[in-house]
Order: sequence, then structure tokens, then C-alpha cells
Amino acid sequence: MDCANCAKSIETGVAKLDGVTTCTLTYHNAKLKVGGEVEPEIIAARIKQLGYTAILEDDVAGQKPAMTNDSGIRGFVGFLLARRETALALLGLLLVLPGLVLDEILPISGLRFESPIFAVTSLAALGVAGLPIARSAWRQLTINHEISINLLMTIAAVGAVVIGAYTEAGLVMVLFAIGEALEGYTAVRARSAIQSLMAVAPNEAMVLRPCMDCREHLGQGGYVGGACPFCGIEEQRVAVGQIVIGDVVLVRPGEKVAMDGQVRKGTSQLNQAPITGESMPVEKQMGDSVFAGSINGEGVLEVVVTRLAKDNTLARIIKMVEEAQEKRAPAQKFVDRFAKYYTPVVVVLAMLVAALPPLILGASFWGEQGWLYRALELLVVACPCALVVSTPVAFISAISNAAKHGVLVKGGAVLEALNKTKAIAFDKTGTLTMGKPHVVRVQSVACLSVAQPCEWCDDLLALATSVERRSQHPLAHAVVKQAEVRQVFNRYAAADNVSAITGNGVLGEVAGHSVIIGSHAYFDRLVPHDRVICDEVEAASKLGQTPLMMGVDGLFAGYITVADTVRQSSRDALAQLKKAGKYLVMLTGDNAGTARHIAQQVGVTDIRAQLLPADKVEAIKALLGQHGNVAMVGDGVNDAPALATATVGIAMGAGGTAQAMETADVVLMQDDLRALPFVFRLSQATMRTIRVNVVFAIGIKLAFFMLVLMGLGTMWLAVLADVGASLLVTLNGMRLLGTRGVVSN
Repeated sequence: MDCANCAKSIETGVAKLDGVTTCTLTYHNAKLKVGGEVEPEIIAARIKQLGYTAILEDDVAGQKPAMTNDSGIRGFVGFLLARRETALALLGLLLVLPGLVLDEILPISGLRFESPIFAVTSLAALGVAGLPIARSAWRQLTINHEISINLLMTIAAVGAVVIGAYTEAGLVMVLFAIGEALEGYTAVRARSAIQSLMAVAPNEAMVLRPCMDCREHLGQGGYVGGACPFCGIEEQRVAVGQIVIGDVVLVRPGEKVAMDGQVRKGTSQLNQAPITGESMPVEKQMGDSVFAGSINGEGVLEVVVTRLAKDNTLARIIKMVEEAQEKRAPAQKFVDRFAKYYTPVVVVLAMLVAALPPLILGASFWGEQGWLYRALELLVVACPCALVVSTPVAFISAISNAAKHGVLVKGGAVLEALNKTKAIAFDKTGTLTMGKPHVVRVQSVACLSVAQPCEWCDDLLALATSVERRSQHPLAHAVVKQAEVRQVFNRYAAADNVSAITGNGVLGEVAGHSVIIGSHAYFDRLVPHDRVICDEVEAASKLGQTPLMMGVDGLFAGYITVADTVRQSSRDALAQLKKAGKYLVMLTGDNAGTARHIAQQVGVTDIRAQLLPADKVEAIKALLGQHGNVAMVGDGVNDAPALATATVGIAMGAGGTAQAMETADVVLMQDDLRALPFVFRLSQATMRTIRVNVVFAIGIKLAFFMLVLMGLGTMWLAVLADVGASLLVTLNGMRLLGTRGVVSN
């Protein structure tokens, strides 16, 4: 397919088949999705009737792409020569050149070389370049029952032959054919952002597997087959399609990670830029998740595979970006509807231009600038290629650029909605904050030193770790992690007889002592402690910290305060959004004191605290009533109802979670809120580009229309203007591929 009109033609033709209920063809990735009771062979036959070729997606891998690796003019010529129709257009250009130079250009300077040979070569150019166009016009007229752009060009060329303008007839067809091919070449180049994603992950990986059915050791020591007890684990080079969940992949320094997985052994830094857009390498160690396509640093990693190649994060990103291309935005739908009625109207208008002036005013009908010639010019001028391509190329460029920077945007409609969004609501935990509590303070009652840490405080932390080390609670994880940092994790063995005190804390026995960890309210009732301690704990609570009170053998021993941490990127991101005129709101289930403390750190003034999921939905509805379009930013799991209610749901999805990807309209693949200002800038740039493209496409038509009516134009210049306009709006849309994203620290 050379242009978006080709896609519309195929869509229309396939949709007319019996049994077809839905039919969507995405021009930019050349994928046709058909729903209904119809055999693939019948669909392929209809597409062949329309002059195109289709293959099943499963067979794509074996096909040779009609694209060279070269760029520029050399690449375009290679693209033309790769297909019969476009190669004929190139031959037509060679045939029409003598007539163009000697019969069209030189006469302008006063020189004229007339020869019947020019007419012959021009008609030959018309035949070789125009036959595929005329055939396509006939198919669309008879199968789809629609007047196509190809039909406009065919009528114009035949009309030019009738009035004796042979060079112009040939030139119109040649320029149109090459112009269509140029659009196709440009569109293929525009797909490179997604195609480069597909090439990110390697096709093979080094897998650690036991030697199976070892011929060298068969029969030794009773070995008859299966895993060889003599060879043990071996390194085997395996295609990613043969790797299963649970396999262990060895990633050497400088290699790409082949599969999504979890680090089993080793430490290294990974460049995750192809997946998350992060510019700096990320430290990975045992237990951390890694993405296929990441580039390993200087360490050696053993990675346990957690997803198959077809289900990994990279594959899901590619799939979602391709699906996003299929979702037409309101602006694109309007342009498509406009073009549908525009072409037939132009045909009627051309007939009126040809007939009315001669009939009413007695003007000339024949001749070089007769009204028939002007009507034919009008058909050429009216070609809506530039208008049709003006919108989708901008959307796909923006979506591809966002994906390159680790942001998934699900369609042009989302970009259009983001451009109109005035208010943004943020979840607190896991969005503005890390969602991972850390220890702020460890205070033993025996500690007399202001300096931290001291031996008494370390011992208190070690006792708490002994009780909490087997708990899955986030606060327990914070305590254990701090013990590892202070190197007191192994001071005591895991506590015995650990039991939960429902709603109040946990109890266990450590080295013969009874240790209890509980809430301030619980200790107020059962474990005596000084008023000074109460004041300290209450002050910590007002700062958004959670106090864990500790007692040993029934006596108060001290306390540990734990708090969630604000993301480093949150303050900067929200400052940029506020500067851009966005109204910011924080929604949280936490108490008002904690909410205020976090809000002060990130710069939010509108705080709505102690909200259940249903309350967050009501808050979003209220914001919709006040501001119109509202974006909601959350973690994509517990905020799903609010994300769905908002105009645009934006999920933090650093883990590539299925929930985040499915629920939200936008997914930030790295947990960096500075990607948000980038997305809003990109949406504004996209809509601005589309407006410029549409105005330019219509403006160039109106300008040439006036020239036609004034008798100052020619058909071949009209084609050149149309091709030029299509190319310019395409290149202008592709500029969005270069919009800069977030820069991570």
C-alpha cells in the first residue's frame, strides 16, 4: 500500500464480503483484522481483486521485505525497483522526460522543439505508468462502488489525451504514480521506530540446562538416559522460542537480556532504555526483575525466566503500540469522513466548471486553457492525499516516539484528550511516593546518645528483625532491610512462637525473651512508657511516619518509625505541570496529617484524604464536573476504578504489570513522573502539527483552485503540488519522532 487511501479501499472492499462483521486495516503497520464468519482464503481473494496481496500474520517471518537498507534517493530508487508497478512508474518517467524538457519546459524560455516522437513517448509513459492506476480505479468503482483518487487521475489523463495534451497526460500519471510510491516509502521509514523495538531482544540465549541423554556416559554407573549425573549443568545456546518459564538464562557482560525474568545470581548494571526510556543504567541484584532487550553491564547474571518470549514486556509494548495505531482519534475520523464526501463533490464540481462557463458565458470549451482543460486540472488539484495523510502520520509518529521513551499511549484519541486535559489527580502511595516504606529512626529507651546509630539502637533493630523477618507486611520489610544495611540481620535467629495480635502488632520469643511490636494505642493500654516518648511518637505521626513501639519482657524498650518516601522525580514533575497550567489534586486513603506532609513535599495544595476506592471515583466525577477533561495517575491496580472513570487513566507500570497495561490509557514504563510533562508536551505538539497539516493541505488546494479558475495552472504542476503537499505534511508529522522525552537522573 502506498497511501492511506489504499487502506480505505481494502477496508471497504473486504467489509462488503458476506459474513464480515468488522474490518479494520491499519495502514502504518499493514495489518488487517477481520471479524465474522469468513475464510481467510476468501479475504485474500478479495484483496487480490483490489490489486493487493495479503498473507497471514504467522507467515510474515518468511517474507522478504520490499524495502532496502539504503536511505535517501538511493533507497527510494531501490524501493521503486522492488515492485512491478513502481518500477513501471520509473520507466514511465524516463519515457516522458523528452516531452517534459523539450515540449513543456523549454517553450517557457522561447525555445520550442516539436516532434511526433514526443507524443509517442508520452503516450507510452501514460500506458506503462497509468495502466496499474486505471486498473485500480476500475476495481474500486466496480467492487467498492466508490469514486477513488485513482479514478480522478485516470479521467484527467484520458481527458488530456482527448484535447491533445499528450505530454501532460503522461506526466500526470507518472508524477502521480511516483508520488504515491514516495508516500509509501516515507511511511515505511516512519515505521522504523516500532521495527527497531522488535529487533531489541536477541533471538537466542545461553541457557543453563542439564546434559540430557548423554551419549558419552550412557551405561556408566547405571545411567540409562535423562539428565546426565556426570556432566551436570551445561551452557546451551537455545532459540528464545524454545525457552520455557523456569529456565535459567546466563547473561554475560555486554550481552542483551533475551527474556523477562528475575535475577537468581550476580550483580550488574542494566541499560533499560529500550524498554523504560531511562537514560542511566539501573543496578540489578538477586531478586530484581529484568526486561528482555535490556543491555547488561560488566557483571554476569543468572536470570530465571518468568515470561515466554511472546508474553514478555517488550512483546506487549509492541503489541499495544500497534493496537494504538488502529484507534482513530476524533480528528482523524473527521478527516476520513470529510474525504469520503469530498471526492464525489469534486467530480460534480469539475463537471460544472467544464460546462457552465461555455454554456452561460460562451467561453472556450477546448484549447490549452479551455474550461474542459481547467476542469481536468481541478480533478488533479482536488486529490485529497495530503489531507488524508495529514492526521494519521502525526499520531503514529507521536505514539512511536512515546514508546521509544518508555511511555505507552493507547491511540490518537488519548493524545487528543490529553491536549484538552486541565486537571490531574494523583494517587499518593506508589505514585507520588515510592510505595516502599523505609526506617526513619530507631530509638532505644537505653540510648543516651543523639547520634545514630548506637549499639543499643542496633540491638533493638536486631530484636525487631528477628520477629519480623518472616512477615510479608511492607513495614516488616522496611525493618529487615534496615537491619541488613546496619549489618545486624543475623545477630539473632528467627523468633520462635511468632503470633499476630490482630489489629495491634506481633509477638515472638527471641533468645529467651518475649518481644512485642505494636501500635502506639496498644502500648498506651498495656505497656507503660514516659509522656516524652508519647510526644516524640505523636510528632512523628504528624509527619506521616508510622511508629512501631517495642517491648521486651513486658517493659517498654523503644520505638522504630517507618515512612514512605517521596519519589525524587515527583516535585520536579509536578512543578512543571503546574507551570503548564494544570490543576493538581492528591487522592489518598491515608489520614489527613500524612497526606498534608507528602503534599507539602511535592507541591500539591488540593488534598483529599481518607478515601476508599469508591470515594476516589466520586472525587474524579466531581473534578470532571469542574474541569471537563481529567487525568488520573495511579498504580493501575487498586486505582483501577478511578483510572477508568477519568478521561485519561495514567498508570505507573515500571514492572510492566498486566494490570497497569490493561487498565490505563497511558502507561509510564519507568516510575518517573517526569515522563508526564513530556506526554503533555507531546500531545500539544501533536495536535498543533495536525492543525498545521490540515490548514496547509486545504490551503494549497484552495490556492491552486484559484489558479485553475484563472487559467494560470497546468495539470502536471497540479500533480507536483499535490505530491509535494503530501510529502510535506508527512515529513511535518514525522518531526514528532524527534520530540524530546524525560531525562532521568
